[in-house]
Formats: sequence, structure tokens, C-alpha cells
Amino acid sequence: MVLIQQAGRVEIATYEKPKKGNYHSGDSYFYIETEDHFLVALSDGLGSGEVAKKSSQTVIDVIRENVHQPLDDMLGQCNAALFGNELRGCVLGILRLDFNKKEFSYVSVGNISIVMISAEGKKQRNIPIHGYLSGIPRKTKVHYGELQKNALFFMFSDGVSERQLTKEFYSFQSMQLTVDWFTEQQKEYMEDDTTLIAMKFLG
Repeated sequence: MVLIQQAGRVEIATYEKPKKGNYHSGDSYFYIETEDHFLVALSDGLGSGEVAKKSSQTVIDVIRENVHQPLDDMLGQCNAALFGNELRGCVLGILRLDFNKKEFSYVSVGNISIVMISAEGKKQRNIPIHGYLSGIPRKTKVHYGELQKNALFFMFSDGVSERQLTKEFYSFQSMQLTVDWFTEQQKEYMEDDTTLIAMKFLG
């Protein structure tokens, strides 16, 4: 499924496809733009299908209710929500664009990739904390950077192979064209749930 939206100060396009043989994807995501900031989160539940979806959706529901919280607090609340609920756990990435401070910030646990492309074309990739959220307390680190007009941000689950993401993929200035190009590369169902979120800060 491909969704494209340009609302306010962020243009966003998303691609989501379940693992081959599954009806449900174990990935869940959420984004919201307010007057002050844009927030996006992507979670991948351990395993696949409905079982994985329960874990990933649990943390996304927490984020939906706490969009103004600091990222490290938000991640801690997500982790706590998984404790004692017979859920397998999940990996998670959260990205915030702060319009007033002109900065972006992100935090991630596990193999959720976040890639930033500056207005000058400089590429930066997140270094996630290894492991996954399971209800066990863990240390986190929030990373910060300058938010520039026309900067690009990409967030994706491990169903996306970074070898597919060529210079051509990163060169598009339209998020619709970016996701359209990616969709053309995904003719067949992948061996894992696949979610890609492409974003452009319009200023």
C-alpha cells in the first residue's frame, strides 16, 4: 500500500507490504504534524503477522497518546507497555522535527533505519541501540541535528535492503517519485514485512 500526503510543512509518502504468505504486516507506524513539530514512529514486532502486529501496535498506541513527551521518556513508556502482556517485543524508531528550535531528533532500538539527507546532499545514518524492547529497562540515547529546509528523512524496517537504495533513490526531490521508484523495485513479495517512510521538510 502506498500513501502520499503533503500537509503543512512536511511532505510524506509511505510504502507498506506484508511478508510473503501473510495478510497482516507486523510493522506499525504513526505520524502527526502539529503547529510546533512533526513526529513519526515506526515499529517492527518480533516475528510476523498478527502476533508481531500486536507488539508493534502496542507501542504505536502509546506514542499516539504521548506525542509531546521527550523522546527518551516516550521510548521508556513504550518499553513499559510491553512488560507482562505476553507480547514478543519489538524494535522501534522515533523521529521528531522541531519547527521552533530548527532541529531534528531521533532515538531507535533495534534494526529500524533512519537516514537523513541535508539540503546540500550530505547523508547521515542513525546508529541504533542493539536489541529490542521487551519491558526490560534499558538505556537510550537521543541524537540531535540541525533541521534545514528541503532536508530529506527516510525511515524503514529491515524488510528494506539498503543495497536497493541507490543514489537515484536518494536523488528525488518529490517523495511521491521516491516511493514510486521504490515500489517498482518491489514487484515480488519480500521475505519480511516491508515499510518505508519518505519525508521532506518544506520549511
